[in-house]
Amino acid sequence: MFFSKVGKTALALIFAMSFLSGLGAQVPLRSFDELFPVISQSQRNEIFGPEGTIRSIRRNESLEFIPVAASGIDLFGSVSRTEPSFLAESLLVIPYSNRMYDKLDIYNALGRIGDLKGRLYHSSTRGAEVPLFEEATRVEGDRRNNPIPDPPPAIIIPASETVYIRLRDINFGNTYYRGDMTESVHGINYSLINTRNISYLFFPAIREGRFSAMLYMEPLIEGVLVYSMAGADTSDFVSNRIDIPSAISKRLEVFIAWVNDGLQEMRN
Repeated sequence: MFFSKVGKTALALIFAMSFLSGLGAQVPLRSFDELFPVISQSQRNEIFGPEGTIRSIRRNESLEFIPVAASGIDLFGSVSRTEPSFLAESLLVIPYSNRMYDKLDIYNALGRIGDLKGRLYHSSTRGAEVPLFEEATRVEGDRRNNPIPDPPPAIIIPASETVYIRLRDINFGNTYYRGDMTESVHGINYSLINTRNISYLFFPAIREGRFSAMLYMEPLIEGVLVYSMAGADTSDFVSNRIDIPSAISKRLEVFIAWVNDGLQEMRN
């Protein structure tokens, strides 16, 4: 009799937990205005346009796109740990098409590291569209450089995940990053931090751990929010020879286009 009562209680608890878990997964979508209420109409038009908006920020300038504190979104707190000399911030809302995207779609789009290869950007010095990353691949680990393939699309989102990435940058040669993904109640956070020095003409342009890019993606009522920020602490030698704000913005722009295209692939 005791076993029977315990068994019934256990089944009831399991059912209740499953039911509550299901409710927790069905979090109501938030709106863009709920997260970013202080946005002008002209800015909004850009944000809801095909490429969104990207803005470079120098050390003495203020952020322009700040979500409300209640949103739980704080990219600057993470990027500022690298004590950046320059920042770039970006906002984009990707409209839904034939269906709404969810967090699993976002997670799978972020997993397509190989798709970063060959993405074009406009080089003012070359006067042409050129590939920013000549190679893009996952590698086994921080100091283990053997390439590994991207995994097939997942059916569940892990609570957290770390990947190691090698990008052959057109300006900086081989660059190495650690990517960390965490799921939050409403969206997905993705961070990239350089795990080795980024060099220019054999000089360290950005030392290990001094470049940071943060992407936050969330399905909203209007579409998928892509809110991103990147920063770098650079040497004076390099800052005097390269337009670092432009370099950061262009790389952020390529990452955003990569995410956007990855989501489009999820439509099929």
